[in-house]
Amino acid sequence: MVSSQLSGTLGHDMSDTTTEQPTATGTETVVVIVEDDPNIADLVELYLRRDGFRPFQTANGKRALEVIAERQPKLILLDIGLPGDLDGLDVCRSVRATSNVPIIFLTARDDEVDRVLGLELGADDYVTKPFSPRELMARVKAILRRADGLHEPGAEPAVVDLGAGIVISGTRREATVNGDPVALAMREFDLAMYLAVHRGLALSRRQILDGVWGADWIGDDRTVDVHVRQLRKKLGDGFLLETVWGVGYRLD
Repeated sequence: MVSSQLSGTLGHDMSDTTTEQPTATGTETVVVIVEDDPNIADLVELYLRRDGFRPFQTANGKRALEVIAERQPKLILLDIGLPGDLDGLDVCRSVRATSNVPIIFLTARDDEVDRVLGLELGADDYVTKPFSPRELMARVKAILRRADGLHEPGAEPAVVDLGAGIVISGTRREATVNGDPVALAMREFDLAMYLAVHRGLALSRRQILDGVWGADWIGDDRTVDVHVRQLRKKLGDGFLLETVWGVGYRLD
């Protein structure tokens, strides 16, 4: 039943939710919803429409990849527990092979292994069911603001040279090692730039979350640890990010 999956604070009539799939125009922000529970998918679509987005629904992994390729969304809302041969983790892995489009996992699984694996595969955030649609919309908007590069003027330098061949370009939103581009997910890049801007400072996980994910982000502090592991893996030994025990991390 949908009441077991969604927050009890909804109070909305489902009769005004439609399953008709619209045609996107060039000026609308397309969001793909990959969710096999039609009640949840319809409700999320309703909130997206009310906030001015153009949603497209799909209920399985194979079709999701087709819709994502066709519609080129600005963001994907992706259920982990999809039916069929491809689950949400498989879809995320496939998308990340060619795209850095932001991904938020919608999951009924409260298993830390699933959350960590999803983040390691390049998901930007996750929401555990039951969830508040209003909270989900807040996260969608926050991630899209970052994806659109709406940062405060002068908050980031154009280029940061970290030595050992590692260069981070804020204008290109690109990291290179010895001149070769390194594929970083959106949140991984934001974390690398935040650490570079605050180089030499010991930063707590809470400070990092506030600076990279936003002060209104709700989630596990260990999300930072997952992304740190990914940065160390992708940028190599020259990325001198030290663990400061009892505090957090410091980029030397």
